[in-house]
Amino acid sequence: MDGLGLNRRNALKAGGGFLGAAAALALGARTARAQPWTWSPNGSILGSGDGADPLTVWDPEADSIVADVLEHANVPEVNRLLATWIHNEQPVPEGLPKNLRDFMESARQLPPWTDHEKLAAAFEFNKKRGTYLGVMQAFASGMMSTVIPHEALAVYYSRGGSHLKDRIAKTAKLGYDIGTINAYGPGGQMVVTCVKTRIIHAAVRHLLPQSPHWHTEDIPISQDDLMVTWHSLPTTIMRTFKSWNVPIPANESEGYLHSWQLAGHLLGIRDEYIPAAWDQAESQAQQVLDPILAPTPEGVDLAHKLLDLGANLDLTLLSKPILGAFTRFVMGDKVADWLYIPREPVWSPLLEVAWGPFVAVREGILGAIPPSADAYWLFDEFLRQFALWYLAELHMPINIELPQSNR
Repeated sequence: MDGLGLNRRNALKAGGGFLGAAAALALGARTARAQPWTWSPNGSILGSGDGADPLTVWDPEADSIVADVLEHANVPEVNRLLATWIHNEQPVPEGLPKNLRDFMESARQLPPWTDHEKLAAAFEFNKKRGTYLGVMQAFASGMMSTVIPHEALAVYYSRGGSHLKDRIAKTAKLGYDIGTINAYGPGGQMVVTCVKTRIIHAAVRHLLPQSPHWHTEDIPISQDDLMVTWHSLPTTIMRTFKSWNVPIPANESEGYLHSWQLAGHLLGIRDEYIPAAWDQAESQAQQVLDPILAPTPEGVDLAHKLLDLGANLDLTLLSKPILGAFTRFVMGDKVADWLYIPREPVWSPLLEVAWGPFVAVREGILGAIPPSADAYWLFDEFLRQFALWYLAELHMPINIELPQSNR
């Protein structure tokens, strides 16, 4: 670990001008590309588009309406009404400001390219691999967000940075809702969760530039930022499954992608940016995700707060060292070093040696448990405890509501 990294971490604890300078540099890096935007809209689910660089595109329809609501409406009453909207088949609540209600009614509609057979295959994918997906969403996608500079800064300085457990619960809800049966149909909640999240993003775009800590004129959560976060989920998870040699039937793979294509659409990503197939997702991720991963003081602080979430739980396998070992195993040494997560002397080598065979047993590739049965029991117990915590968070009242302030 170099001295600069240590100083940056200490700067976050101490505050002051260095943090502001670091934040400004990190933000400035996202206002332009090292290379021109080259991904073709021909590879999108739409198959066409104007090819505009997504760094220059936001969500103007949602942004203008939500800004008006925040400035002129009774926001606590809006949030009270939003809390009553839970299932996809429910009507948008009466009593909301008309412009917001009309927008939500339009935004909730599934696109014409929705394929219900693929969604059924997506449920099979999720049902078979629910335990792995929970781990992936936490350690691949969740921890990756702390080394996505723009996302880490937006989270840190918005309301979510000071209400991190609440924000994690809301993120967990999206990951849970997409994996349920009929996620996008009657009885499901994914449509509602996505539309609410879309208007929250618009609220952050309105509020965060007003923060004295937002040292840039850049507007947060561009289409590019949304795509980067999208790739931190399905693309990263599929990459990890491939590295674990998890065999996935083609129809389930396509279905899983389709479920996230719909999520992207409902979250406000333009169809011309949503990849049509896994190879297109991979090529896009290589341009928008991989080159921009980097540490920031804010991201390091958020990462350690995430690892500390299990500290107050009576679940021994969710201790910070073990969660850190899983982070290092899933994200790799480079990212773990960026985040000052030490190599754990017992769990790190155990994961490196035994996790692959454990997955093979789970997938039915190996017919019997090899000699290191104790390690596999530990892995199963870790997954069980993680699931208990995950589901406990989802059982608390989770209201995705409009923020009225920054951190």
